[in-house]
Amino acid sequence: MQSWLVAHWVEIAGVVTGAACVILAARRSMWTYPIGIANTALYLVVFAESALYADAALQIMFMVLSVTGWVDWAMARRRESEAQLRRDEAFVGIASGRTLLLLALGFVVALAAIAYVLFAFTDSTTELPDATVTAGSVIAQIMLNRRWWQCWLVWLAVDVVSVGLYAYKGLWPTAVLYLGFCVIVLVALRDWRRVLVDQREPEVAGV
Repeated sequence: MQSWLVAHWVEIAGVVTGAACVILAARRSMWTYPIGIANTALYLVVFAESALYADAALQIMFMVLSVTGWVDWAMARRRESEAQLRRDEAFVGIASGRTLLLLALGFVVALAAIAYVLFAFTDSTTELPDATVTAGSVIAQIMLNRRWWQCWLVWLAVDVVSVGLYAYKGLWPTAVLYLGFCVIVLVALRDWRRVLVDQREPEVAGV
């Protein structure tokens, strides 16, 4: 057991920081971002060693998105604390139908491009699921940074695919982590919807 822990300590640390990151995001805590940056650094190593090249590259993008998301959430919290938050700037928001359509189109394009690169230029044996997780995660993270409640629906789809992918690759702690993510995401979806309703109540009461 000790030898297994020594051999897999990076993945185990990734599991711990990953769980903390998602729980904090569900609770709308800005601490999700610094912990998330640590998590991406750990999984960059894990995925590269497992020939999950798209997922490894995704961690670099996550680092960039984490910085921009951290800034956006900090500004929203500051406006919120100063009681200057307008209705259209409420912390939990809604992506418009047009925005969702553009995001879906972006997902399809990214999926095709990533799958092609993996098939043509790497020794990956999981091109499609790896590309699906990568493209879906980018879309979900962008939506999370914008604080759109629908991000949790995308995260749920990504997590379901991830469970199968990481189990196939023998990354069992990570597979179990993503199974747990599915539960956390469902809770987050319920909580963010509840916050969205609470934000709208004063507006409805004033009509």
